Amino acid sequence: MLGYIAALWGITGISLLLGSAIYRLSTIGLETFSYPLDWYHWLALAVSIAFMGFAEGYRGFQQAWSPRVAARLLYLSQNASPLRVVLAPLFCMGFFSIVRKRMIVTYCLTLGIIGMVLLVHQLEQPWRGIVDLGVVTGLAWGLTSLLLFSLQAFFGNKFDHSPEMP
Repeated sequence: MLGYIAALWGITGISLLLGSAIYRLSTIGLETFSYPLDWYHWLALAVSIAFMGFAEGYRGFQQAWSPRVAARLLYLSQNASPLRVVLAPLFCMGFFSIVRKRMIVTYCLTLGIIGMVLLVHQLEQPWRGIVDLGVVTGLAWGLTSLLLFSLQAFFGNKFDHSPEMP
């Protein structure tokens, strides 16, 4: 029972984190449309949405991160410990108790994302909103894929993705 509570906390915490980012960035992104946009702004918006949808949403989330997180949720439901229960979202995202290479990648990617956020924050509108709408596309794709993989992990017939435990 404790394992399922931990898994529920894990998916809830991650969903709230992604949902919060989607909400905050959507607000900034929608401000873009209050500015006069030239053809190159529209082109940049289309490229941003297409690129981030593919690179972040499909390649990053759907093909790599979401199946691994769902596998770790399933693993957590069967192997709960006090630390894993309390820090379930961080466990599921791979910040600890994961193979060394993946942990290094996770921390480096997190630092890279923080750096990109700081850089994009310096952009003026409408450029910041254009980038943010692309990121929202990727995050929304990622949250959707995470929820679908999680449902498959717990209720599907076959789920063979690795939780990458050490």
